[in-house]
Amino acid sequence: MFKEFKEFAMKGNLIDMAVGLVIGAAFGAVTSAFIDGMFMPLVGQIFQMGDLAQAKYVLSPEVKDAAGKVLTAESAVKYGSFISNVINFIIVAFVMFMIIKAMNKMKKAEAAAPPPPPPAQEVLLAEIRDLLKK
Repeated sequence: MFKEFKEFAMKGNLIDMAVGLVIGAAFGAVTSAFIDGMFMPLVGQIFQMGDLAQAKYVLSPEVKDAAGKVLTAESAVKYGSFISNVINFIIVAFVMFMIIKAMNKMKKAEAAAPPPPPPAQEVLLAEIRDLLKK
């Protein structure tokens, strides 16, 4: 069983998949930083809401006592965070789609290439074989 696992783990596809996962996670972090730090504040300014990622609908406000201690926490629907995550997902999915589309195009180009012609010695040997058969 250990031998099978070792063969599975050392296959090129598994290593490629692991590298892809690490790069995908890093790309997701960069995309999240872009959406949360640059895109959503701009969209919020366009709609005059401030930072759209922080937008929420308060169901019940927090209750504080005279000393400022929170007695009951705020209850809110944080739709800005949801919109931010949806935009983040769409961007990551689109980039992954474009990468896979480019990879498939390269694979088709490799598959469509005609095989190289055989060496001259093989052609001569095939001709000799064909003459001997007659």
